[in-house]
Amino acid sequence: MTSAAGRRTSRVTSARPPAAKAQAEPAACEAEADLGWSLPIATRAFVQWAHEAVADLPGDRRGYLVLATISRDLPRSQLALAHLLGVDKTAMTYLLDELEAAGLVERHPDPCDRRARQVVITRSGAAALKDHSARLATATGRLLAPLSEREAATFRDMLERIARAARASADCQAAGPADADC
Repeated sequence: MTSAAGRRTSRVTSARPPAAKAQAEPAACEAEADLGWSLPIATRAFVQWAHEAVADLPGDRRGYLVLATISRDLPRSQLALAHLLGVDKTAMTYLLDELEAAGLVERHPDPCDRRARQVVITRSGAAALKDHSARLATATGRLLAPLSEREAATFRDMLERIARAARASADCQAAGPADADC
């Protein structure tokens, strides 16, 4: 471009100077290294893939959790199951109604407390759990694909320890300050 005086002038562009660009990049990297950024991104991806894996189960994710929990002989009463899984007891009743109607669970009177009902997985429920567990394993593999097998095993172990500690902390908060074990 030439000015009126006949000298060449440079064209002004909106590009950032190299120093400003270099300063912007570390901020982006810092955001990606921040657990507050990466954990929700990874969680959203896994929740979507996991939902797709169990969408055809009654109660989808919650239905899977019920089947997985009762198959491990963990709390079998409706109330204990609701508490463990963080599901409202009324919502748990409706969820169990759906699972029972599909033939995946049965409810029996508790021999120790005739007012309580024990939830038991059926053969069909065990088969559905096996199938959906395989589907969830595929979703897990998809999430952990960027890691080596050793890294994935370490990550799973660490995440499980974090989850157990978080659950214990939440249980203590729910119990209140009078509980000496917390």
